[in-house]
Order: sequence, then C-alpha cells, then structure tokens
Amino acid sequence: MRALGVRLLHAPAISLAAGRRYTDTTNGFRAYSRRLLTDPRVQPLRDVFSGYELHYYLAIRAARLGFRVIETPVTRRYPATGKTPTKISPWRGNLLVLRTLAAAVLGRFNPS
Repeated sequence: MRALGVRLLHAPAISLAAGRRYTDTTNGFRAYSRRLLTDPRVQPLRDVFSGYELHYYLAIRAARLGFRVIETPVTRRYPATGKTPTKISPWRGNLLVLRTLAAAVLGRFNPS
C-alpha cells in the first residue's frame, strides 16, 4: 500500500507542486542548508508544523524558491515475517497523510 501510494500519488503530487521530479517523498534522511532554513520566505519555525507538514512543505518550498535539491537513494526493508513496523495507522493515519499532502500541495503552509 505504501509503495503504491508513494509512486502513484504522493511523489507525483509533491513533484508537481515543487516543479521538480521526486522519486520518494516519504523515505530517507533530509539535510537542509542554514540558508534555506533562515530564508524569510521559508519560516520553518511556526506552530502550523506539528507532524509531517514541515517535511512535505520543505520539499516543495525549497525547490520552488530555487534552492539546490538532491535525492540520495536509501533502502527501506521490512521484516520477512510479522507485522510491518509503521507509525501510520491504516485508515486514520493514511487519511491524515492525504489531508496534509493536499494542504502542502495547495500552498497552505506558505508564509503569509
């Protein structure tokens, strides 16, 4: 479910909003420059960011503002048996992810 959601919905939506192609917008480590984080057009230290909002917002905002953005591939491995470890519940969690994704894509986290 995760792989399909990322490939068919999450990555294309963020890529379209960012104006650059992303392959996986939910996995991996992120590094941000001080220049990006202190740019007055970004303002990452706001109360609106309490979950995944900042993660999605920065992927879009950095590219839109012309900052250099690169992806470094990582591998996500799940146990061969047993329950898949995740912090996102199947229904409520995924609906929250979709709601947050829509808000980020529509620019709702952009500073006024």
